Amino acid sequence: MVFVALFAALTTIATQIKIPLPTGAFVHLGNALVLLSVLLLGYRKGALAGGLGLAIFDMLNGYQLEAPYFILESFIVGGAAYLVIKAYHHEINSIPQLLSVAIAAGIAKIMMTFLKNFVVQFVIGDSLIGAITYSFTKLLATGINVTLTAIIVTLVYFPLKKALQPFLRDLK
Repeated sequence: MVFVALFAALTTIATQIKIPLPTGAFVHLGNALVLLSVLLLGYRKGALAGGLGLAIFDMLNGYQLEAPYFILESFIVGGAAYLVIKAYHHEINSIPQLLSVAIAAGIAKIMMTFLKNFVVQFVIGDSLIGAITYSFTKLLATGINVTLTAIIVTLVYFPLKKALQPFLRDLK
């Protein structure tokens, strides 16, 4: 549980490092920590750590209504990553393997962002076409975050895995 708390804190801090966009969304490093948490701690503990970290950020920054959604999203995005990790027999030993995990997580993240925005717009009374159009306009920040996540995870996963291996051996 110590590593879950540590990675939740790191995710919160990484999400604080943000670049605002004109759309009101922002680019941040939190998603990279969510994926690193799943890769290093395993699916359940990693998704929990990442989800809690994003939720804590939301609670501290005026996005309280978003917090439960991001816990759920972390489990779905982490689940997509985990399916690829499982296909590699839980051994991610190369950059192409790591990139395939990041791509699966990225696709899930984009789908979740689209779905969330669509449902919100549709529930508040927007037309079907309006909700779809609005949802597509919100994907720019997500696309940037997904790309940034793939780059950061590719750069830091293997050194971090090596450094933490003695502590994480029995964790998954």
